[in-house]
Amino acid sequence: MAGNNNHKIRQYRKPLNINLGIIIFSVIFIYVVICVFLYFTDKQIMPYEVKNGSLSVGNVYEGVALREETVVMSTDSGYINYYAREGERAGSGKLVCSIDESGQLKEMFEAGQAEDTQLSEENLNSIRTEITGFSGNFDRRQFSGVYEFKYALAGTALKLSNIGVLEDLQSLNSGGTALVTLCNAPVSGIIVYYTDGYESLQPDQISEEIFKKESYEKSQLINNDLVAAGDSIYKLVTNENWSIVIPSTPERAQALLDEEYVQVRFLKNQCVSWAKVNVLQNADGNTYVKLDFNNSMVAFCTERFIDIELITKEEQGLKVPNSAIAQKEFFLIPKEFITKGGNNENGVLRESYSENGEVTTEFIPTTLYQESDEDYYVDNSILDVGNNLIKPDSEEKYTVSRSATLTGVYNINKGYADFKEIEVLYENDEYSIIQSNTTYGLSAYDRIVLDAESVDMDELIYD
Repeated sequence: MAGNNNHKIRQYRKPLNINLGIIIFSVIFIYVVICVFLYFTDKQIMPYEVKNGSLSVGNVYEGVALREETVVMSTDSGYINYYAREGERAGSGKLVCSIDESGQLKEMFEAGQAEDTQLSEENLNSIRTEITGFSGNFDRRQFSGVYEFKYALAGTALKLSNIGVLEDLQSLNSGGTALVTLCNAPVSGIIVYYTDGYESLQPDQISEEIFKKESYEKSQLINNDLVAAGDSIYKLVTNENWSIVIPSTPERAQALLDEEYVQVRFLKNQCVSWAKVNVLQNADGNTYVKLDFNNSMVAFCTERFIDIELITKEEQGLKVPNSAIAQKEFFLIPKEFITKGGNNENGVLRESYSENGEVTTEFIPTTLYQESDEDYYVDNSILDVGNNLIKPDSEEKYTVSRSATLTGVYNINKGYADFKEIEVLYENDEYSIIQSNTTYGLSAYDRIVLDAESVDMDELIYD
């Protein structure tokens, strides 16, 4: 009985159960991880289908205004008082301002202010108009305009008030000694109360530095300021004809010159005017476009820098991204050295040497990428500098040495990167319009590489 109670305890081993679902899931997971890894590490070549489209050329510019301006200097020292409004025409001999040597006129004016002299309703409406115009065209990015408007508005109010003081000028000068000098306009013109040193600036003196606003200084001429003999007191714009000069590229300037006249929209008031186009090639090496106007001068006589938009038709043609455009160097081979092979393919006869040193010739197939009057452009990867080419049916030789660069894209219609030369007509920051249906170029619905830097010439493309 005792032996029957002595039982051995053995561990139970579970049978091995293979979960097929987990195995399949693991395999799929590993495959996905490998594919994701290869996707991010492999070179990505994205295609782009060429289509006809339009290109909105960037037509907004900040130009510098050139006018016929005459700066009038003070002949005496004293406090200046203005009587003509800025932007109005002053005839020759018309009173513009006075120079108060004694300061009595200034005291009379301040006394008039203390008596709460009020402007007429007509004058108040004039000031309201100026405020409304400034509010409608205010640009927060150019806050300095607030200070210019402040000085202009204060000057306008003072000038309107000063008109009433003119009646007292006779009493001040009645003692036999003229204490107040009257300043009349020497010629007819539009009155402007600021100077900036650009009054005598000529079109051929325009340079890149002129457009740098941080170096521009505008001196506002303020009513009741103390001036010395020889100081600038106002200026006259003496001609309705004026110009705006804008920076440009040679290609864009030529396109505008071909049109001869262009419509210009002034962004300040949205008015549109026609301008005659002239192109300047100045000493700084840059290209500028001069737009000549015969109207609208008065509306902008107080501004040196003016924002404009050129209204031109949208350019039509084959539209390609700028990222697809590449530059590639090619050998230049004289046309008489290009021949046909057995399959009617283009090529050259290259001089070579056999193992025993004998001179032989071999046919090297070449693709022609462009041509000039005398040469063909051929791939520089199939020939080397110094190779001797044999002219067909002749013993004349040509040594490969000359090269030139073409602008083009990589066409992938045939499954590999085939360089195609293009002619860019117009461009902006993102796209270019190119000539269509050229001998060596592109046609609508061709497929090209979106990023030219992601592919090498003749590289196979796998979709």
